[in-house]
Amino acid sequence: MGYKFTSREVEDKIALSVKNILFYLGQDMQDENLKGTPLRVAKYLMEFINYDPGAVDTTFESIQTDQMVIVKDIPFWSLCSHHLLAFRGNISVGYLTGSKVIGLSKVARIVQKHSHKFQLQEKLGNEIVDELEGILDDSPGLGILIRAQHSCMQMRGIKSDGWMITSVLRGQFRDDPNLKSEFLMLAKE
Repeated sequence: MGYKFTSREVEDKIALSVKNILFYLGQDMQDENLKGTPLRVAKYLMEFINYDPGAVDTTFESIQTDQMVIVKDIPFWSLCSHHLLAFRGNISVGYLTGSKVIGLSKVARIVQKHSHKFQLQEKLGNEIVDELEGILDDSPGLGILIRAQHSCMQMRGIKSDGWMITSVLRGQFRDDPNLKSEFLMLAKE
């Protein structure tokens, strides 16, 4: 998974690469506005990729089984692995309770954990649901709805706004049409 460098070594190597990119794009590296840019970009990328969500697996004994829990409109940012441009949006996560429930903030931490990397929206949804399945091991149903705008679509190619919507539904959220409809309706409201 890449080279092993100390943080300062990585920053320096990324900064040099950014400086070379700017140079090959014909930018004047003596311009006061660009002088610190390579190091700023390196620091930003390292901060973004090295995000630490903290503990994500705090659970509590469930009070009632088969209750639908939805954490709605969690904002996120990620970087498109195709163009290295940002995409942002919101994610709604739902699950049916089994023997335990997950701490509310832990759902947002899981979203942030998986969005802080070079990512595809479709893959992001699966990674979040996979992690929740591991934590809520007897949940009869899990679902996620992601709405995002992608800079790669806005800045290049078609140069148009638009929302990409993806979902991942597992267990009863996938198999029971009524639960599926209820989750998707509540997640979209």
